[in-house]
Amino acid sequence: MSELSQSSPTKRVGFVPTFALSMVVVGVILTGAMGPLGGRIVQGALTATPHAPDWALLGALSPVIKIHLYAALAAVALGAALMVVRKGRAFHRAAGWTWVALVAAVAGSSIFITELNHGGWSLLHLFTGWTFLILPLAVIAARRRSVARHRRMMMGLFYGGFAINLLIAFIPGRTLWQAVFG
Repeated sequence: MSELSQSSPTKRVGFVPTFALSMVVVGVILTGAMGPLGGRIVQGALTATPHAPDWALLGALSPVIKIHLYAALAAVALGAALMVVRKGRAFHRAAGWTWVALVAAVAGSSIFITELNHGGWSLLHLFTGWTFLILPLAVIAARRRSVARHRRMMMGLFYGGFAINLLIAFIPGRTLWQAVFG
């Protein structure tokens, strides 16, 4: 027998260390991508003054950005609720389908948000493609009763997609930053 067939199975790394490592990697990538703007962003973060949302600023956004923003906020709130409730019950199924629709609306609307990159897509649109790939696969996994796969995919979308993009949305100088801290 070969040595490979006799080796013990590899131990899986838990969610928290994997998530922490992925956030560090994203931070390094963002720091490198921002280059010379990094100092201005750090300075903006240090001088932040939280206040009530600037509704006039949010009201002046284009309709597609409003759809994107409000669907994302609803998906974050509903997703957080889904993380803490008991799974497999009627509420989980109904709220899960609602969350899927909200995430699809967030990803679908993001295709039309191109103002930041002079009419073209940016690197953030890679999350859109990833969402359109993983979201239906996660639903299929649930329908096939592959609970572990469904859980990994949905948690990856929730924490990876929304946590990372929420951090990016609150970079000093961006609209959400201006609405809450600017």
